[in-house]
Amino acid sequence: MPAEPPDGVPASVLTLVRGRADRLRNLMAGLARQTVCPRELVIAWMQPEPAPDLPDPGCPVRHLHVAGEPMPLAAARNRAAGAAAGDLLIFLDVDCIPSPTLVGAYTRAAAETDGLFLGEVLYLPPNLSPDAPPDPETLDRLGQAHPARPAVPETGLRCEPDPGQLWGLSFALPARAWGAVGGMDEAYVGYGGEETDLAARLAATGLPTYWVGRARAYHQHHAVHVPPLQHFEAILVNAARFFDTHGRWCMTYWLGQFRAAGLIDWDPAAPAIRVLRRPSAAEIAAAHRPDALFS
Repeated sequence: MPAEPPDGVPASVLTLVRGRADRLRNLMAGLARQTVCPRELVIAWMQPEPAPDLPDPGCPVRHLHVAGEPMPLAAARNRAAGAAAGDLLIFLDVDCIPSPTLVGAYTRAAAETDGLFLGEVLYLPPNLSPDAPPDPETLDRLGQAHPARPAVPETGLRCEPDPGQLWGLSFALPARAWGAVGGMDEAYVGYGGEETDLAARLAATGLPTYWVGRARAYHQHHAVHVPPLQHFEAILVNAARFFDTHGRWCMTYWLGQFRAAGLIDWDPAAPAIRVLRRPSAAEIAAAHRPDALFS
């Protein structure tokens, strides 16, 4: 395994897990192929016990248990960050396989400047076996960029004026910047909003946001809901909390979809959402899209 370069920043990779042990094994195998090895991998388990038979990621592994139902995402990220020893925190979703240059690209970016760093994520098709992911060259060929995301530079950094581009699949920031804002707001419960809130609070401290070339990850496919009606209640509660904190709405794309479905009365200029009706079980089932790459 290559040594940490003298111009890099010691990094901890952090991931959250509930189920998806096959995905985690692929993430760990990807870490073992890094051109720059991280200082450690911190796994926050949102389940009673770690999965068995995990591969060697080429670095020490730290295991944490985070209690809570069903998925305490903000709390789990805070626990993982609090336990991490690296000066740079690299958050990588358990569904993501890191390209061989991901850790090196993030550590070089952090050595160059302070910032909230965002990496490109390519979405893999549903017909790949999770037990035998292809080589990175094939993943590059098969992966598709999300149509709502901007193009990422091939190398180096590009400033991003909208910190709301933060997506929890892959991002990095200095541990001291995370600590300065107190990490994620654990009042965001369930799905949605906590990442955008973090980005807004980081931006308020003056921390710039950058896209990072060569920090690519590959998202292993799973079924999605379009729109995410299964998270209807959590999205409304978390969107309202974000508005109360920042004076504007987040998750507007999903709120617009809920409005179009006749579920809510929502005006982006108004300070409240009125629920007209809740989605039925049949509507939630109909929104389930096993083959869709993007939600």
